[in-house]
Amino acid sequence: MIEEVLLILAGILLAVTAGAAVEYYRQLRSVKKEYEKAREAVEDIVLSFNRQFKQEADKLERIAYKVEAVSSKSDHALKNAEEANKKIPDLESKVSTATENRETEVKRLDEIDRKVHDIAMSQEALVVKFSTIEEQARQSLIAPEAKIEAVIPIKREKALAPLTETELSALEMLALEGPKTAPEIKEKIRLSREHTARLMKKLYEGGYLERDTSKIPFKYHVKEEMSKLLKKAESNP
Repeated sequence: MIEEVLLILAGILLAVTAGAAVEYYRQLRSVKKEYEKAREAVEDIVLSFNRQFKQEADKLERIAYKVEAVSSKSDHALKNAEEANKKIPDLESKVSTATENRETEVKRLDEIDRKVHDIAMSQEALVVKFSTIEEQARQSLIAPEAKIEAVIPIKREKALAPLTETELSALEMLALEGPKTAPEIKEKIRLSREHTARLMKKLYEGGYLERDTSKIPFKYHVKEEMSKLLKKAESNP
């Protein structure tokens, strides 16, 4: 009887122990699953934190690079500012000189404007004078008058004696053929243009010839008194 009770108790105890073991194992598996989930969550959190940390580290590195670049630029800008400050006195001097030069140039331009105005007024006066001269010339062309230059009187004692053979030939040719220009005389006496011009000038200044200046080239003709002397010389060889 006691043995049966013990067996029953042992069986109950074994069943309880087995049930407890099964429950413990089941809870242990549940805890393990929870642990696995927690570990995965922690790993995800760690990975996320690492990614964020890396991103922040990259940002900090970029910021540090930019700060360094800005610092370098600031140093360069500071040096440029110092150099600019050193150049300011020279620039002020140049600006002052340029201002003085500008004032001088303005004065010169004013003077030039005044001169241009005076020139314009003078030009207008000249235009008026030219218009008057043109009008007078136009009127003189309407009724032209032959201009015979004043004759230098012939001295009788110097009539024919001083003349060369060429000069005498020129006078005789003009006395016979009438007034002629210097080019026409050149063809007759067969001398060069310069020689003929000098010859005509000498005879005119000597009082042997008269010349008509109303047209160019001038026409030369023998003075009436000289023509009479030549005719007498021909009639009395």
